[in-house]
Amino acid sequence: MVMKVYNNFNLKRKHLRGVIAIGNFDGLHLGHQKVIREARQKAKKFRLPLGIMTFEPVPVMFFSKKKKDHRINSLQQKKDQLKKLKLDFLIIIKFNRKFSSLLPEQFISRIIHKKTECRYLFVSKNFKFGFKRQGNIHTLKKFEKKFNYKNVITTPFKKNKKTISSSFIRKKIRAGKIEEVNKLLNRFWCIEGKVIKGKKRGRKIGFPTCNMALNDYVKPKLGVYAVKVNFDNLIKSGIANIGYRPTFNGQNLLLETNIFGINKNLYNKVIGVSFKKFIRPEKKFKNFEYLKKQIKLDIKQAKN
Repeated sequence: MVMKVYNNFNLKRKHLRGVIAIGNFDGLHLGHQKVIREARQKAKKFRLPLGIMTFEPVPVMFFSKKKKDHRINSLQQKKDQLKKLKLDFLIIIKFNRKFSSLLPEQFISRIIHKKTECRYLFVSKNFKFGFKRQGNIHTLKKFEKKFNYKNVITTPFKKNKKTISSSFIRKKIRAGKIEEVNKLLNRFWCIEGKVIKGKKRGRKIGFPTCNMALNDYVKPKLGVYAVKVNFDNLIKSGIANIGYRPTFNGQNLLLETNIFGINKNLYNKVIGVSFKKFIRPEKKFKNFEYLKKQIKLDIKQAKN
């Protein structure tokens, strides 16, 4: 089964009158997976198509242009992860000024009702929508009969009495608690991006790196991580540093990855760096020799 991706609302007849879960789904963590699992059960019970409705860009980033380090996963990663969950379709709504000015009832009538003819709508209890976030679960409940759908409020997923949310996971990433993050995502947290040219300092001291900008990804705790790297259908172990390279008086935040057993040019290739374990914080060394010694220790720990 191939998941159909819609960047507009011209849904095929077979995807109308289905079960739709709405949200940002940033990170597609265990809480999101629970929502989709419950929506799938409903779709299976009534033999209805199952879809997701999400927004691009993430609304909070649209309203705050300065908010750059926010995303847990990119749009492409979100699509790839949703494909694995065997959905029938995915609707990506372009979140712009026009869309954000829709009143809650307009969103329900024009989009939920007319464009999708949705039968079951799955949302979290804190779901807000419409102009100035005026709509909520009570608004959805109020218009159920008028627009012929049933609103299903999903209970939050909790672990150790803590509600698992994208905000909660961002805090964990920023704190360097990457092993906890991976458990909450049910996979390794991964940054994907294009390899850019650096100053080749790593190569000069015997540890060549693939350099990447973080772009819109949430900024992890600065320091060294044990990682897995995927590129050209290969998966290799490695070590990565996220930081400003204080030993070299660096100014720009970079993700620098040394891939074990690979010594070739990967410029302009898209690679994925999956984080396994935080090893140590970033620090400034007296000179290159001290740095080289530390890198050797880091590599030994990463391999272990």
